[in-house]
Amino acid sequence: MSKVLVIGAGGVGSVAVHKMAQVHKANADIFPDITLASRRKFKCDAIAESVKARTGITIRTAEVDADHIDATAALIRETGATHVVNLALPYQDLTIMEACLSTGAHYLDTANYEPRDEAKFEYHWQWAYHDRFRDAGLMALLGSGFDPGVTSVFTTWLKKHHFERIDTLDILDCNGGDHGQHFATNFNPEINIREVTAVARHWENGDWVETPPMSVKQQFDFEEVGPKTMYLMYHEEIESLKTHLPEIKRIRFWMTFGDAYIQHLTVLQNVGMTRIDPVIYEGREIVPLQFLKAVLPEPSSLGETTKGKTNIGVIATGLGKDGKEKTLYLYNICDHEEAYAETGNQAVSYTTGVPAMIGAAMMVTGTWNGDGVFNMEQMDPDPFMDMLNRHGLPWQVKELDAPLDF
Repeated sequence: MSKVLVIGAGGVGSVAVHKMAQVHKANADIFPDITLASRRKFKCDAIAESVKARTGITIRTAEVDADHIDATAALIRETGATHVVNLALPYQDLTIMEACLSTGAHYLDTANYEPRDEAKFEYHWQWAYHDRFRDAGLMALLGSGFDPGVTSVFTTWLKKHHFERIDTLDILDCNGGDHGQHFATNFNPEINIREVTAVARHWENGDWVETPPMSVKQQFDFEEVGPKTMYLMYHEEIESLKTHLPEIKRIRFWMTFGDAYIQHLTVLQNVGMTRIDPVIYEGREIVPLQFLKAVLPEPSSLGETTKGKTNIGVIATGLGKDGKEKTLYLYNICDHEEAYAETGNQAVSYTTGVPAMIGAAMMVTGTWNGDGVFNMEQMDPDPFMDMLNRHGLPWQVKELDAPLDF
């Protein structure tokens, strides 16, 4: 019997365990034993109460400091977890992977490892674990969120069913929601701001092309959201996709931001509040970005006030299986208010937590299996795509008249 330990009690962790409980209620063989753990057990307890009220399913809760391998391993042994779903901070990926290796548990996360002292988003730290997981007969699945995650599955589904060859890929992430705050982030502020302020990189003709942060932008009309300004950014699925689908000549990632967000972020950068190196304040070291995180609204608190929709997808151009050049757009639209009504969380958490649950379901049922470290695009996309439709993230695909003109 599989036993799942979910680490992380933010919005994504909340959505994941709500959805696991729903799946278990429909099929008792999947997710029969769920434990939710974090540094602050009271947050886990509140989520467990919500899960019980909404689904009737009881989940266990625990306290753990996932910065420490021994403490995490001890909890894995105590719970008897066969699978660990890491929805904590990216800084903790390697310690949790080590704990899984020491206890014989399979591993899943939604975001790649980042060192605390440098905003560097690369998979090589986790890919280096492949041989150890393979030799232990364990599976590690990386990036089972939406982006990364679903966007990679979208790409491989298009390749499997529609393309002989994909030449260009654009990943478009639009959050059309309004939370009513002057400035807030829809997921962990520290991680969000580190991503946004990093140098933009995209893959083109076998090499990385770098541009200053937020310096390249385009307008795009998103279905059910409307025209939005999106900015070229780096995102980790570019690295894994160019590695596992080397035929793709150009891969870009775009994310929308409103003018108010850009204005606030610019001011915060100018005054040094987005720095990740420590400064001395009243004789103590503090990291400005971590202090900023402490004073910004908690992302999980935004669900009740957020209205609007997200629209996230991929646009692929290449040679179709019919022998003709074509451009296909595959995307999902998610409603913030509907996500909140179902799980108590806004759509940004929902669109990450649902794929985390689906990735875990793929593993615990043996639908996806293998020994070693894997990214999403290395797996068969069909069963995952089917679960997206059945568990709250329905997708649609349409052919565009022409490739993107930018």
